[in-house]
Amino acid sequence: MANTRPRPQQITHGVIFIVVAMFITSVQDVVYKFFSSELSLWQIFSLRALLALPLLFALACWQGHRRNVLAHALSKWPLLRSLFLTLMFLLFYGAIPFVSLSTLGAAIYITPILVTLLSAYMINEPVGTRGWIAVFIGFTGVIILLQPGTDAFSPWALLPLLGAVFYAFAHIITRTKCQSVPLAAMALSLKLIMLAAGLLVSGIFLLWLPGQELVHAYPYIFGGWSTVGASEWSVLGLLAIFTVVIGLGIAGAYQVAPPSTVATFEYSYLVFVAIWDLLFFNTLPTGATILGMLLIIGAGMMVLRRG
Repeated sequence: MANTRPRPQQITHGVIFIVVAMFITSVQDVVYKFFSSELSLWQIFSLRALLALPLLFALACWQGHRRNVLAHALSKWPLLRSLFLTLMFLLFYGAIPFVSLSTLGAAIYITPILVTLLSAYMINEPVGTRGWIAVFIGFTGVIILLQPGTDAFSPWALLPLLGAVFYAFAHIITRTKCQSVPLAAMALSLKLIMLAAGLLVSGIFLLWLPGQELVHAYPYIFGGWSTVGASEWSVLGLLAIFTVVIGLGIAGAYQVAPPSTVATFEYSYLVFVAIWDLLFFNTLPTGATILGMLLIIGAGMMVLRRG
């Protein structure tokens, strides 16, 4: 996937884009956690994407891409990127009712470590000795925080760990293959794939009815569509706006700055969700959680200053 085309190095813009995107993402995840008892994951995905599509078309028109935005959105690399991101989101939000936001964040934030590794081997962006040490420290932090093999470990945390793999590949594709793709087109591509995924799984559940035990135990995952009232539509509209802004911020950050640098500042999400866990869910971090997060954040800072 390596190529000789010069890549932008607008690091300040990349950092601003990603920190803002991570803050909004953390707020969105709080809404998801509260909202997961109201509608199924597939219904939320489908309706949120449906509401986001007009916003994206309006954005494309405003940016002057009205005529070619759909062609860009449906081209090979944006679609593959969107597929990877959709798989990541499904795995992440599938676990969100069952574990704390801090634990979810730690699991998914193996991604910056994977991005660092993939940047070195797939697109020839240097990591350096400091970067490899940071990779080791970051993995150690994730293990300490998740505590595999103990009673504190939740199997649901494995879902965002798998999602992190898809997330890393999506970022590399953004960096190497989507430089000339308008941001509105990449966001539109993502929403189309998310809409398709939500409708596809909903259709599968119509044809194959899950057992009542599964539906009662995990209605968020195996439940059908519910009636949507005014309050639900308001929340879905808010989520649609959030997802458009987040998609533009993440895509823009990885377009204009090196992946390992942008990935470092994605760790700001861990700080935001730790605050929300305390404020909204009365979840105090354990000593292992604090140590793991500090190691992960420290590793990110080392990647930023690698040499």
